[in-house]
Amino acid sequence: MAFELTAERRILGWMCLLITVNQFGFGAMVPSLPLYARSFGVSASAIGLAVAVYGLARFVAAIPGGQLADRIGRRHVLAIGGLISAAGAFWCAEAYGFADFIVARFVAGLGGGIVLTTGQIVLADISSPNRRGRNIAIYQTAFLFGFGVGPYPGGLLAGHYGLAAPFLTAAVASLIVTAIAWLLVAETRPAETVAKQSAAAPQQPFARQMLQLLSGRGFMLVSLIALMNAVVRTGGLFALIPLLVTATLGLSVAEIGFAMMVGSVCGLVAAYPAGWLADRYGRKVVIVPSTLLTAASMVLFCYAPTYAWFVGASILWNVAVSVSSSAPAAYVADSAGPGMNAAAMSTYRMTADAGYVIGPLGLGLLADYTSPAIAIIAASAGLVLVGGLFALFAAETRRA
Repeated sequence: MAFELTAERRILGWMCLLITVNQFGFGAMVPSLPLYARSFGVSASAIGLAVAVYGLARFVAAIPGGQLADRIGRRHVLAIGGLISAAGAFWCAEAYGFADFIVARFVAGLGGGIVLTTGQIVLADISSPNRRGRNIAIYQTAFLFGFGVGPYPGGLLAGHYGLAAPFLTAAVASLIVTAIAWLLVAETRPAETVAKQSAAAPQQPFARQMLQLLSGRGFMLVSLIALMNAVVRTGGLFALIPLLVTATLGLSVAEIGFAMMVGSVCGLVAAYPAGWLADRYGRKVVIVPSTLLTAASMVLFCYAPTYAWFVGASILWNVAVSVSSSAPAAYVADSAGPGMNAAAMSTYRMTADAGYVIGPLGLGLLADYTSPAIAIIAASAGLVLVGGLFALFAAETRRA
């Protein structure tokens, strides 16, 4: 038992390093992404497309990534995802036009989707139910730290070396992710899966596993929460809010990045206690309040009268995301039957990444016809609605 716990912690440690580097590169692009897209002379809805195409690629990659992780192993797939991400990010930095940039973003999204999906599969592999919330919380703390720290140096790089510089940073980070996955992360694919494949024993088809999972009301509702969180995050925070606050408050890219970094540091404090609460008292007691806090933070972003209020909104958003980071993924892993970790986490990620497509495109179009603030508030209302349905109709998967 002590040996198993030591191996679990070692794998968790390397995965935390991997996801920190990965999200640092991703976060570095966030403040400059809508401005870089706008430099090609396009509209708000087209800027939304630049964000959405990354999510579309992640959506496309989620299920094949999970299947590949079952076939050739988690470690190899993580390394492949890092290489694809690096290629896409280098291409983004050298894009000669908006269409070229969109294709490059799609390639980068394919790699990002593979890394994120496989990372969650690894966490499900190594975590027992009584430690699942805390393990995922530790991993998500690293995730949020990398994402939160990245925007500030990314904003500085964009200010000093041009809007393409953060994409080069993301490319280098993706190459480091490949090295960590290949050299340091141990394989976690269950031994029985390998044995079945080597004996050519029939397994339940991946699609049938997905349908079985989606037939569960709780699994479906928690996946919809992930979808709506992605809508408000990518359509609001990534695409519209930087444009909104540069127009209303006159903020620079570096100031936006600094606010995101401060919020991330504050959010880190809440991650592990939230994971402990999810393990001790159940998943719903964490999921429902954090969903409401996320919606409230979006409203505060829209109506922040000063930079201090904008920083406060960033703190509230990061705390809400940090609190909600572990419990939904733990709920999904709880819902997975034996040997179904890859299918469960892939389906969950695919649903969430659908929000990555819907959010920037839908909110971008709504912003073109109304205003960015109205678009963000409409998405927040949808998030509150789904959170309420989950509170009323989803069963608890781990009792106190």
